[in-house]
Amino acid sequence: MNNTGCRQPDKKLFEHTILPILHILVFIVGLIANGWGLNSLRRSWRKLGNINIFVLNLGLADILYLLTLPFLIVYHIKGNKWIFGEGFCLVTRFCFNLNLYCSIGFLTCISVYRYLSIVHPMRTMGRLTTTHSVVISLIVWILVGAQSFPDMFYPKTFGGKKCFDSTSNEHMKSYLNYSIIWTSFGFCIPFLITIWSYGHVTLVVCRSKTIDKDLKRRSLKLLVILILLFLLCYAPYHVFKNLSMYSRVLINQGICPDWDSALFSVRQASRGLVSLNSALNPLVYLHVYEDMGAHLREQLQGGQQMFSRLFTSNFCSVPVAPSEPDEV
Repeated sequence: MNNTGCRQPDKKLFEHTILPILHILVFIVGLIANGWGLNSLRRSWRKLGNINIFVLNLGLADILYLLTLPFLIVYHIKGNKWIFGEGFCLVTRFCFNLNLYCSIGFLTCISVYRYLSIVHPMRTMGRLTTTHSVVISLIVWILVGAQSFPDMFYPKTFGGKKCFDSTSNEHMKSYLNYSIIWTSFGFCIPFLITIWSYGHVTLVVCRSKTIDKDLKRRSLKLLVILILLFLLCYAPYHVFKNLSMYSRVLINQGICPDWDSALFSVRQASRGLVSLNSALNPLVYLHVYEDMGAHLREQLQGGQQMFSRLFTSNFCSVPVAPSEPDEV
């Protein structure tokens, strides 16, 4: 806890109102979108290609995190009082980290595979097999799990009530060093690889006169989606998370940063944005797996037609009251 006398920001609006509302929306939208995406993959299992293995794992990582959101919603609604035990607090935070960095890892794999298949199609023809994709996916899970595992050794609860997403103030300096290394390998390097891969893909696609226009359009859309995911969801979270922990280290040393209150606001906003990745990742399905877009349009058209028939049926079945005869 803070015993330095530094002015504390008002946490109620963000932590007790905005975050739980956002988590509820992410839980509903994310569960529906990822459930639809995984079901579409299941129905077209025989058509799965190399990249689609990564999309499948991306959806599984999202579902894993989404299932922990109801507990975080209760936590925030109760005024940041954790009632599910210290062990489950560690599991919940571990699932968040697993989802976050597996998502980044699989998005990076998708970018590299797109780069290889478009920029070097002849060299990679027949070499990028489904087995390779499965092995790489397992490696991503193992590496992210190993990277996230040390986080579970840091205290996450305080007085049996809190469930920190970082750790207590006593261990903050050590945790900041760990987080900086984590950020470098878990976010910065994959981000640079993704930008380089899709930057190269964009140049090749735009310059080529033989590549199909539909492939060009989908590749450019996927590039925009991936960059938005990194810049909107992932980058602000890592920047402001580390700055927030640095601020707490200074406060523990008796230094009150003038920018701490403003940092708290943007830090909470970045926490909300990073949770959106589980609801936005299904956009990748539409631009990686060609049949999904058509399947979604068919479902939407079918739902619209069913709604129209239901509305017409109900409207026509409403009895019309007989008009009274005019008085003579």
